[in-house]
Amino acid sequence: MAIRRLLQASVPKSRVSAVAAEVCRRFGDPSEAVEVERLDADNWLSVPCVVNERWFVKIIAEQHTFVHALLTTGRNIGAFSSGTEGFFERFSTPIEMAEHELDATAHIRELGIAAPEPIEAFEFEGVGVLVLEYLAAFRTLDELSADAVRSFAPTLFSNLASMHEAGLAHGDLRAENVLVAPNADGVETLYFIDATRVSDEAIGDAKVYDIACALASLEPHIGVSSAVEAALESYSADVLLEARDFLDFVGLRPDHGFDTAALKGEIEKVAT
Repeated sequence: MAIRRLLQASVPKSRVSAVAAEVCRRFGDPSEAVEVERLDADNWLSVPCVVNERWFVKIIAEQHTFVHALLTTGRNIGAFSSGTEGFFERFSTPIEMAEHELDATAHIRELGIAAPEPIEAFEFEGVGVLVLEYLAAFRTLDELSADAVRSFAPTLFSNLASMHEAGLAHGDLRAENVLVAPNADGVETLYFIDATRVSDEAIGDAKVYDIACALASLEPHIGVSSAVEAALESYSADVLLEARDFLDFVGLRPDHGFDTAALKGEIEKVAT
């Protein structure tokens, strides 16, 4: 889309190359050559790239913080329509966005949940730079078979429950933000990425919203019954009833495509 191309152009090739050189200077061998691959990702909030096939780097410009603010406003309006206060929070600067994701990723890993290793967030020539471990062989949920998604669904909810018990909400759970990649032992593992900022005062609503987003992400791949059954392994039927109230809001998002009525009906069935 034109807007996405404009956002990509907000960080010119020369700036991307300079950031890549700085990443290598900070974390690599001074003698190694700098190779950078700018990813053609469906991303509105950064310019993602891979440096030397070792580091995943997000470059965040002022335009990205502006778009994030617009998206945050729209999501909060949607939350109001679900009968709750808005719980999404905006960022003031690019480095604030980078530092938040670094801290959220570190917190997720501290809970024993798989996430890319956070390396550093820093400011460079007017942009925020986030550096994470690069998961070279990753796949998103959308790229897995139905059987594979079904096998990972209980783990997705149990990890989400661990985050919620620790007072952490993801805030932007969707298929693109749940990756499957081999861990250090070669075992296929579920990884969480791209947690966004939510208000501490409304963390309860944000947690229930996470569950609604997880159900919406799984339903197109494994159906309503399997999605709800997986959720019930970690959450009570009463909690799923709360999540049901967010499904209409989640269904308005362009990055989710699921059968809202069927999911709501299945939750009501198991709750009664």
